[in-house]
Amino acid sequence: MNTLTLVHKYLRQFIRPGDCIIDATAGNGRDTQFLCELTGEAGRVLAFDIQPQAVENTKKRLTEHGWDGVGTVILDSHANMAQYARPGSVDCIVFNLGWLPGGDHSIFTHADSTIAAIQAGLELLRDGGLMCVSIYSGGASGYEERDALLEYVKTIDSKQYTVLTVQFSNRTGDPPIPVFITKSI
Repeated sequence: MNTLTLVHKYLRQFIRPGDCIIDATAGNGRDTQFLCELTGEAGRVLAFDIQPQAVENTKKRLTEHGWDGVGTVILDSHANMAQYARPGSVDCIVFNLGWLPGGDHSIFTHADSTIAAIQAGLELLRDGGLMCVSIYSGGASGYEERDALLEYVKTIDSKQYTVLTVQFSNRTGDPPIPVFITKSI
């Protein structure tokens, strides 16, 4: 099992048809498509990316698979997601940090905008809502975002949210770290 498999398994158990979902990092649209499939025709998925190539790739994927009526792809920072949804209206928010697969590795997520996005997302979540943050580190992006985020999630109000950080103890290198944040009911 890897981070992607673990997160997808968790999302399959959580997301229901008709849910409102945010894909905070659209990338090439694989997760956006997956989220559209889980929420179905009655749902809504907003996908964000700052790279025009990622937005184009995601729109193309959604159109090719018939999900362009469910998924909306937005060229904007995930830090601005609160401009596109009301507080308490989102069921689930998913982040896959790092860089665009197959894209320019000198363009990657940074702690400052990611923390701002997480803070905005926490306000958007409905009671009982879920946020999944997959933290990728090493390579061109280094460890600054990982280290800052792991410190930040420790400060999230424990009366309002439960934070679970999963570590793969027997993996070599820098395996991605999934963080699950649930808003209390």
